[in-house]
Amino acid sequence: MPPTPLQLCSSAMETAVHKLPSFKILNARCSTARGSASFRVQLRRSSSSLSVSASAVREGDPALGSVSLGHITRPDFPILHQEVNGSKLVYLDNAATSQKPTYVLKALQNYYEAYNSNVHRGIHFLSAKATDEYELARKKVAAFINASESREIVFTKNATEAINLVAYSWGLSNLKPEDEVILTIAEHHSNIVPWQLVAQKTGAILKFVTLNENEAADIGNLKQMLSRKTKIVAVHHVSNVLASVLPIEEIVHWAHDVGAKVLLDACQSVPHMVVNVQSLDVDFLVASSHKMCGPTGIGFLYGKSELLSAMPPFLGGGEMISDVYLDYSTYAEPPSRFEAGTPAIGEAIGLGAAIDYLSGFGMQKIHDYELELANYLHESLRAVPNIRIYGPVPSGNINRAALCSFNVENIHPTDIATFLDQQHGVAIRSGHHCAQPLHRCLGVSASARASLYFYNTKEDVDSLVWALKDTVSFFNSYK
Repeated sequence: MPPTPLQLCSSAMETAVHKLPSFKILNARCSTARGSASFRVQLRRSSSSLSVSASAVREGDPALGSVSLGHITRPDFPILHQEVNGSKLVYLDNAATSQKPTYVLKALQNYYEAYNSNVHRGIHFLSAKATDEYELARKKVAAFINASESREIVFTKNATEAINLVAYSWGLSNLKPEDEVILTIAEHHSNIVPWQLVAQKTGAILKFVTLNENEAADIGNLKQMLSRKTKIVAVHHVSNVLASVLPIEEIVHWAHDVGAKVLLDACQSVPHMVVNVQSLDVDFLVASSHKMCGPTGIGFLYGKSELLSAMPPFLGGGEMISDVYLDYSTYAEPPSRFEAGTPAIGEAIGLGAAIDYLSGFGMQKIHDYELELANYLHESLRAVPNIRIYGPVPSGNINRAALCSFNVENIHPTDIATFLDQQHGVAIRSGHHCAQPLHRCLGVSASARASLYFYNTKEDVDSLVWALKDTVSFFNSYK
C-alpha cells in the first residue's frame, strides 16, 4: 500500500476547516432514553483510606432499564467529558492505555496527601501505613488473577520489565545452546526483543509460530514445534493487533507435556476478562496497570513460587538483599528479591484501587459487554468502503476482543488517524502497534486501530464509522 502522507494533501486541506486543539470540559452526566441520570461509583472516604461500592451502578437495575455498562460508567471518567479540536472526544485508543476513574485518581491523591512515605523501612505511622497499603495492593492483584499467594506477585515498572525479568533471571539461568524458545509472529515487541537478547547470550534458538487462515496464531503449528528442546513458550493471550484470543489451557498442557514453561503476555486480557492463573496453569504471567484503569509506571509479574524462589536477582540494590558484605551479598526471598530500590508506591496503591473499581462491576460482566461491543465494532466497520480488517471474523465459535486494526485502500493509516482527530475528535492509533513482524506478515507497514473498553458505547462506534466514512470521502475526492 503506497503511503499517502497527509502533507501531500496540504493544498486540498486548505479547503477544510482546520481546528486548533481545544479542550472544553463537558457536563459529565449520563443521558438515557428514560431521562437524564447520573451514575457513578460511590466513594466513602475516611481520614486515610478510600473504599468503593459499585452496587449503585449494576447493569440491569430495573430503574435503569437497558442502559449499557458504557453509559453507566462514563461519568466516572472525567477525561471523557471534553471537546477536542471542537468536537466531543471519542476515545478509542484503549489498547494503548485506558483512562482512569475518579476513584483511582482519589486514591493517588489520598496517598500523597495523607500517608506518603517509603515502605518497609520505617517504624513511624506514615511508613507503616504506606507499607500496609502497598502490600494490600499486592494482595489485591493476587486475588484478581487468583494466584495462590501474594508472594507470587512481583511489582515491576511495566509488563515489558516483567518479561525482561523472566528472560534475564530465568532465561540466563536455564537456557543453553540449541535450546528452543517458542514465540508467535503476532507478539508485541516486548515479548520478542528480550528473548532475542537472551538467545544471543545463551545460544538458544527462537522459533516463531505463523498465522492460520483466520489470521490468528496457528496453534496447530505451535503444537508441532514443541519438543524436548523447547524450554519456554512465551505467547500473548489476546493479540493487540488481530484481536484474536489464544486457547491458553491447551497450549500450557502441550508445553508442560514436553517439560517447557509458559509465559503469558496478558496485557490485553487481564483488563477485559476473567483470568485465573491457577486454572490456566501458566508458569509466568505479565500485565500492565495502565491498561486496566490504573496509573502508568507499574505492572506486575506473576510467577509460580517455586520458580521465583529458584531465580537469581534481576537488579541489585536496596530492599532486595538479606545481608551485604564487602565481598558478597545474600538476597531476600521473592518478591522482595526482584523489587530493588524504592518501588512505585503510589502507583501500586492506584493499581489496587483500579482492581477495586473493576471488581465492583465484575470481570465477567465487563467481558460480556465488551464482547457485544466487539461484534458491533467489527460489523459496523465492514460498512466502510474499501476497508480491510485484520484478524479472525467473529462467529459462533470465534470471539474477538473489542478492537479492530484496519487499512483503507490507498489511504495511509496515519492520514486516517490525523483526520479523525483534527476534524472529528475521534482518537484512534496508527502505526505498527509494536508489532512490526506481524505487519510484515500481513503485507503492510502500518495499520489504524480502534480499541474499546467498558466505558465505550455503541454510540462511540457509530461516531467512529460516520467520521471514518467522511474521512474516506475526503481523501477520495482529491484522487
